[in-house]
Amino acid sequence: MSTLAFDFSKPVDFVAIGRLCIDLNANEINRPMEDTVTFTKYVGGSPANICIGMSRLGMSTGFIGKVSNDQMGRFITRYLQQNSIDTRNVVTDHSGAVTGLAFTEIKSPTECSILMYRDNAADLLLTPGEVQEERIAEAKMLLISGTALAKSPSREAVFQALQYARRHGVVVAFDLDYRPYTWSSDEETAVYYNLAAEYCHIVIGTREEFDMMERFESNPDKSDRVTASKWFDYRAEIVVIKHGKEGSIAYTKDGSSHRARSFKAQVIKTFGAGDSYAAGLLYGLMKGWPIERSMTYGSAAAAIVVSSHSCSDAMPTARQIDEFIESSQADE
Repeated sequence: MSTLAFDFSKPVDFVAIGRLCIDLNANEINRPMEDTVTFTKYVGGSPANICIGMSRLGMSTGFIGKVSNDQMGRFITRYLQQNSIDTRNVVTDHSGAVTGLAFTEIKSPTECSILMYRDNAADLLLTPGEVQEERIAEAKMLLISGTALAKSPSREAVFQALQYARRHGVVVAFDLDYRPYTWSSDEETAVYYNLAAEYCHIVIGTREEFDMMERFESNPDKSDRVTASKWFDYRAEIVVIKHGKEGSIAYTKDGSSHRARSFKAQVIKTFGAGDSYAAGLLYGLMKGWPIERSMTYGSAAAAIVVSSHSCSDAMPTARQIDEFIESSQADE
């Protein structure tokens, strides 16, 4: 069992900080990007998708981030507001920075790639002084993600947010969200990921992401238990390690491990699975559910999103997840 201590007197359930970008998903699927002519525009960025997912599940949510002073930035802010996300701490950049773009290539359900345009991205220019302490103080949970750690001043803004969370008794979740672009070196990546993880109660990532964090450590067998046990010496209560099709395993501070079922899906593309999984998992944990049930909810949400063309638009409601689980059980 975990001993996550949510302060239910706080008025806001969930606040995320970090990347806000545009996803341009290929309309002509099952072909390389060289042959793709049209794309559909969606709001993207892992923390944004997770926040949208939590809002769709009925949680009170807010976002801390920075957008460009142009049509793309306004599109993002408006979309968040349309999804009932508090944008009082979404700051507009005035330096001429642009919105990051993620072009997706869908060659097949298993061959998907992302072409990122991240030069002079507005979200990486969020400063520590622009992080509003009251937005974090009023929240039960804060989500950070790894991409925001890649450059200054966004990196320092995240650490300032972590300090506020600690000051105000906020549960912190860390979605590792490792993207090699924007990072200068593997060594830099490992150092800042590890520093941030020391503040976090929930750490979620793939086996490959944890391997990256363990660059300076000894875990030759890539043991999940060894990986998780390190973080229980800090603040972690739950460490979730994802293994793709093989599912995920969650470790808790008492030494127990938990697995959850996965679901068959009519996969269109692979991206978005991790974000929807995180939203379903964190929703369940905030509801006080057992870890296995929370993980199952995340797995169902992921199956729904990979079956859709979009990520943010496809984030399911609780009713959709419940119906999906029921229909999957009926098909067995």
